[in-house]
Amino acid sequence: MNVFYMGKLILWAVLPISLLAACQGRPVETKNDITIVMQQSVDASGLHRMQVSGNEQTVTYRNKEYLSSVVRVPDESLPVVTNASGDRYVDNKITLDLKLKEGGKQIFAQTFTKQNFSSVVSAEFLRNAILEGMVYDKTTPQGIVYAASLSYPHTDLYVPVAITITADGKMSMVKEDLMEEVYLSEE
Repeated sequence: MNVFYMGKLILWAVLPISLLAACQGRPVETKNDITIVMQQSVDASGLHRMQVSGNEQTVTYRNKEYLSSVVRVPDESLPVVTNASGDRYVDNKITLDLKLKEGGKQIFAQTFTKQNFSSVVSAEFLRNAILEGMVYDKTTPQGIVYAASLSYPHTDLYVPVAITITADGKMSMVKEDLMEEVYLSEE
């Protein structure tokens, strides 16, 4: 297995696990003073929603520093997702904001819902999924890469998507291989 696939495998294995672990209601602290709080709550009507979470950090790309902010908020204006057990979930919207650290010039700003991923994720999957999370992943020669996860609530079933933002603010996205697909391609 080459290093590229091993890195992708580790990233996509850790993202859902860290999101699930964070759902225990404890803040997660990192060395960059980033605090991520993810906890699910259920209201009196039985509607499940994830807590607001935020992540701010400095990213270096092509010798320039950028301020990256990712904020996830449950949005009651979005359609409610109902799982096979009849549990109902409020979907999330995630705002990604990227600015140059020096001068504060806006490079990219967008609020995502799961529908923004319809070009890379099937409509059938999206119908039963929520937009679970998004995190900064890495920088590549093409740009600053974020990992997004769309998942069936309270399951291990998810679709990872890589979002790349270029230095001039253009966005592209691609559905990433799941671990099973990587293993199958190695055989």
